[in-house]
Amino acid sequence: MKDDIRDIAAYYDFDPEREHERLSVHQLEYELTMRIMARYLPVNGSLLEIGAATGRYTLPLVERGYALTAVDLSHRQTRFCQRRLREAGLTDSIHFIVSDARWLSLKMEQCYDAALLMGPLYHLIETEDRQRAVREVFNRLKPEGMIFSAFISRFGIMGDLMKDIPAWIEKGVEVDSILDEGRDTYHESEGFRGYFARVDEIAPLHESIGFTTVALLGVEPAISADDESYNRLEDQQRELWLDLLDRISGEPTILGASRHLLYIGRKP
Repeated sequence: MKDDIRDIAAYYDFDPEREHERLSVHQLEYELTMRIMARYLPVNGSLLEIGAATGRYTLPLVERGYALTAVDLSHRQTRFCQRRLREAGLTDSIHFIVSDARWLSLKMEQCYDAALLMGPLYHLIETEDRQRAVREVFNRLKPEGMIFSAFISRFGIMGDLMKDIPAWIEKGVEVDSILDEGRDTYHESEGFRGYFARVDEIAPLHESIGFTTVALLGVEPAISADDESYNRLEDQQRELWLDLLDRISGEPTILGASRHLLYIGRKP
């Protein structure tokens, strides 16, 4: 029996604005992810975005000329994204689907040039479900199609936990659950069931489905929970720091310390 993730849908349905504002705080995550995707995406073509949420990545990608299918589990976040695209006059080249990442619509195309899996893997706590979500993408990509999969790092989140909820450390069972299993039980009463990955499991997950690994990068390298210092940077200083953090984003000795990790793979 597949894991029932209606609680995750309800969590994101509750307050779409909360998720939309998250990347306003985590600006390095957003800017470095966009830069990396621009490096590996085809110049044009069709994209499949699973976990599109409120459209933080959707809107700029459609603005760049991609035809895009936006998939999300949350009805309210999908409507939020639709409204943003409509207000920007960008509805002609986008199609919206509300769907579970593990069981995509059989009516969907199977000829995408690239796919973004930018959130579902945070919440699929069963290995089989993560494999199924990656396989769904694999089956819908053209040969040589690219996948971009986002993960929360099991050990990269410690700075945020210390900063935002220091009392977490007193919850021995919850601490062990994250360290040993990557599962966040601390927030389950709020509807947030998180899965936090180890660096060494990410490439094998994709390769077991058939992808060839291109890169595994940290999109918040070397800053731990200090978003504010990056967010205050302006103009040339900001660009130079982004250049530097881009350069070290694949450094193996610090990879797991990034809160978010981005896998890039290619379908042979």
